[in-house]
Amino acid sequence: MRLAVTGREGQVAASLVEAARGRDDVEVVAVGRPALDLARPDTVFAALEAARPDIVVSAAAYTAVDQAEDEKDLAFTVNATGAGKVAEAAERLGVPVIHLSTDYVFDGAKDGAYVETDATAPLGVYGASKLAGEEAVAAANPRHIILRTAWVYSPFGRNFVKTMLRLAADRDEIAVVADQWGNPTSALDITDAILHAAAKVRDDRNFVAFGVYHLAGEGDTNWSGFARHILDTSRALGGPYAKVRDIATADYPTKARRPQNSRLSSAKFARVLGWQAPQWRASVDVAIGHLPIGRTCIPVN
Repeated sequence: MRLAVTGREGQVAASLVEAARGRDDVEVVAVGRPALDLARPDTVFAALEAARPDIVVSAAAYTAVDQAEDEKDLAFTVNATGAGKVAEAAERLGVPVIHLSTDYVFDGAKDGAYVETDATAPLGVYGASKLAGEEAVAAANPRHIILRTAWVYSPFGRNFVKTMLRLAADRDEIAVVADQWGNPTSALDITDAILHAAAKVRDDRNFVAFGVYHLAGEGDTNWSGFARHILDTSRALGGPYAKVRDIATADYPTKARRPQNSRLSSAKFARVLGWQAPQWRASVDVAIGHLPIGRTCIPVN
């Protein structure tokens, strides 16, 4: 099975490439700039055609949540128009597309975990651009699986886990927001789920359960609880540690509003596609175990 994943440096793209190493049944081709540039949607088809995929994984995106408030046109070009072109290219090549989306399509006002049928109401430009991308993908390719995920981290790129470790190397206490809740989700687990879903779609010629799915780590927490587990795990492995001080969202103002509740129910994915993420703490431990966090080797990215 040959997967073409958009983007080369993103967490999911890097995790997919890593997962395919040493496997005979999966080949992953990461397609990114300059050959494929979602800011230049006219580059998409030729780049994906050259990759000769069995399935396209649409993972590249504009993810600068606050900057998007000032770069609305670019965010929509990449996350909506570009995503739609990726799905269109997959359709022209006769293959399905697996597209990654976000919890930011919701406003966070629900009391409880969001399910796929809940009304969307993004709070900012980033969420609105990703929602427009979902709509563009669905319109361009009927054989689509749209995966909404949240609070993604991994051993690759920049993310909350690596930020906490970097800060803990320089200070004794870190202030972290305690009134936003969600499901920490490992890109390593997202990769497992994508490979599982891709194989199911490939093997079942009568597969008809295309559509939107939520895919997030099992169990929920707030950002400060997430940070405490990261740092406790790091300390146990001989890495950096700092105390965590709870603060409110109002104490850490940002240009773009964040959902207070980003909990996602992944029950549909488990029921239909037969895969369930591990408990989030276990996945954090696995991801940190991939990092060089010994006393003399601290991550800096």
